[in-house]
Amino acid sequence: MIKVLVVDDSPVVREFLVHIFNSDPDIRVVGIACDGEEALRAVRRQRPDVITMDIHMPKLNGLDATRAIMETEPTPIVIVSGTEDPSEVATTFNAMDAGALAVLRRPAGIGHPDHEAMAQDMVQTVKLMSEVRVIRRWPGMRTAAPAPRPEIPRAETSLSENARLARESAKPRIVAIGASTGGPPALETILASLPKDFPVPILIVQHMSPGFIRGFARWLANSSRLPVRVAAHGESLLPGHVYVAPDEYQMKVEREGKIALTKNDPEHGLRPSISYLFRAVAEVYGADAVAGLLTGMGRDGAKDLKLLKERGAITFAQDKDSSVVHGMPGEAIKLDAAMLILPLEKIAAALTNLVNHREKLERDLRHSK
Repeated sequence: MIKVLVVDDSPVVREFLVHIFNSDPDIRVVGIACDGEEALRAVRRQRPDVITMDIHMPKLNGLDATRAIMETEPTPIVIVSGTEDPSEVATTFNAMDAGALAVLRRPAGIGHPDHEAMAQDMVQTVKLMSEVRVIRRWPGMRTAAPAPRPEIPRAETSLSENARLARESAKPRIVAIGASTGGPPALETILASLPKDFPVPILIVQHMSPGFIRGFARWLANSSRLPVRVAAHGESLLPGHVYVAPDEYQMKVEREGKIALTKNDPEHGLRPSISYLFRAVAEVYGADAVAGLLTGMGRDGAKDLKLLKERGAITFAQDKDSSVVHGMPGEAIKLDAAMLILPLEKIAAALTNLVNHREKLERDLRHSK
């Protein structure tokens, strides 16, 4: 039984969320709180497995409450927000810097056509987050991370083993990244570590509740030295720019170096879909691409990451130890779609080396064998 604490200053919203959670036989709401101060007391008293947290509350808001909980009683926290204003959403994502694991839009009301799907998504996310071992946060710490797991002996995955699979003549001209649950702080970590002269465009598909993408892009831009924006139909890809797929559109690239947004059918139930983007990148760029999957539930992108690898692209997957949920990257690894399996903290350096020094890197690797 998963014990949940619901924190929201609205009695109506609290009752609504309690109803959703108590409708699932595997979840039990063990407490409610109307502000951050009450939440802190409830955490110490009830010891929940997961907390759902509102942001805008009296006395102690959700951002400060998240920070205080992660510094004193580390617990998986899911931010549940009802706002769609980009500036307020960007503030909501700051809770991830404080240690929250996910941000969700509050489900539509009972009777709304989207209610069932949104409620189920929230329930599934809470169940997944209950399995994450969070660590104590200290003042000044930024992105959230799961607790390290015991070291498991395994075959070492190194650049020297895998770079031989790439075409020596290829030079990456684009980076494509897919992420889902746990992706926002992972992407923030990567983008914040890339140099301002990163020489190729980066395309991102992040699975996210509708209405949050613009605020999410604004939040990423605050910590990145690269321009970050929501992609627009027909715009040209520019070096060192980051393009995030918008809500309810599939994103692809065309041979003229432009972005195309379509209303094509969802894939894996998702629009935007990582698979859709990866196929387009494989067709247009082939071996001149770098693509990878970060933390997230499901299998979106895994099969088409293998297609990219078969076309000669450099492919990578985030490793299990640094993933909040190892669904998508784990599926890619099972399919042998990832040439490189990397911990989160090494992905930015690997991308920088690959796009800046591909020919030198492969020459040095050949000589080191």
